[in-house]
Amino acid sequence: MEAVLIWIVMLGLAGLCVLVYAKQFRNRRAADADRLRQNQELGMDRPVGQYPLIDAGACIGCGTCVAACPEHDVLGIVMGRAVVINGTRCIGHGRCAEACPVGAIRIGLGDITKRDDIPLLTPDGETTVPGVWIAGELSGYALINNAVAQGRAVMAAIARALGPRLKGPSEILDVLVVGAGPAGLSAGLVAAEYGLSCVVVDQQGAGGTILQYPRRKLVMVQPVEIPRIGRLPRHEYIKEELLEIWEQLHRESGLDVRIGPRVTGVKGRRGDFTVESTAGSWRARHVVLALGRRGSPRRLNVPGEDLAKVAYKLIDAEAYKGRRVLVVGGGDSAVEAAMGLAHQSGCEVTLSYRKPELLRIKQRNAERFDELVAAGRIDFRGETNVKAIQAERVILEGPTGPVVLPNDEVFILAGGVPPFGLLREIGVAFGGDQDDARHLRAAGPAAGMSAGGQQGA
Repeated sequence: MEAVLIWIVMLGLAGLCVLVYAKQFRNRRAADADRLRQNQELGMDRPVGQYPLIDAGACIGCGTCVAACPEHDVLGIVMGRAVVINGTRCIGHGRCAEACPVGAIRIGLGDITKRDDIPLLTPDGETTVPGVWIAGELSGYALINNAVAQGRAVMAAIARALGPRLKGPSEILDVLVVGAGPAGLSAGLVAAEYGLSCVVVDQQGAGGTILQYPRRKLVMVQPVEIPRIGRLPRHEYIKEELLEIWEQLHRESGLDVRIGPRVTGVKGRRGDFTVESTAGSWRARHVVLALGRRGSPRRLNVPGEDLAKVAYKLIDAEAYKGRRVLVVGGGDSAVEAAMGLAHQSGCEVTLSYRKPELLRIKQRNAERFDELVAAGRIDFRGETNVKAIQAERVILEGPTGPVVLPNDEVFILAGGVPPFGLLREIGVAFGGDQDDARHLRAAGPAAGMSAGGQQGA
């Protein structure tokens, strides 16, 4: 009799566990469906670069891809299949593709025929303007390993196009590279390996987008082989460590890197381009654009924005101890800056964002930010816009009227204006330019260009 009772209790407990799991399973699936619906209404399901391309016929809905994503909020399971729920948060780690047990996911750009933010490229990275090439984030593919691989592939293609020539002094460079980030420095180093004359130009300095990161930001790095340095041994670095790698390349490689000039135009044709800048011009047979996608900081165009206390990037949070700081923006850069400032002694931090909630940030940032708001370390002002910046205060416009805040410093981190205007002036066509569809690159780069998280590792 006791044995029967034990079995009944065990079966009852097992049944209860199944019921609890089934309820949690249904709740998770319902939550994924709700998030997908909300993000579709906001346009956040659409990616900004490379993202998971899911074969719905092969997907078994196991959820391993959801669990593997470092950003946590990109994928979900809806109607028994994996779907992209928050495409704006995907930066192409490729962990989902690695984790999928049935190979139903690959990382790529998908159909770019309606994307006005993705330039049309040949498989080697040449634009619709012969002799003008693109490498790095501007191609639509993020991550350092992709940038390095693309810089290498583009320069190898240029070397093939130039072919053997008589060596000697010339007033025309073989290549001018615009941008000294991972893609641009990789291209420059490979140019030197091929014996090509090359100048690298960057408005800010070696490091590219990494320069914009907050102090001591942790950066995930896919396996990558950097010219002259070799394979990076770790998968996580802080900002300063990565910058030291690029600065070491700059110091020791012998590359001709010009820091400060901003490129304003490219004229001419393959074999003889004139690249114009704020510090003069260069002539070059080929031009590589490794500019990144951030472009120039986005301005608010409000009274007082030209005051000395207004900045568009945070370099050293420790310098703002005891200051009253307003951060403007709703993306990861703004949130990370606000969190960094909130940890400084006596720093009073307010974050102003035009929408009521922060919907476009990484999940781990959202969790940490909510904790700081709950603890009173950050004053989050949703649904507000900056109306005026004054010497000792700022004026916000909110749903209940003007809000006046005492203020010492303002950081405007509202994104950047991508360099698409410059590209269009040069003549580069984008995915949405249907007349140039004959030049269309297939989904995912081919022939030497790196597919996010796949090739180039």
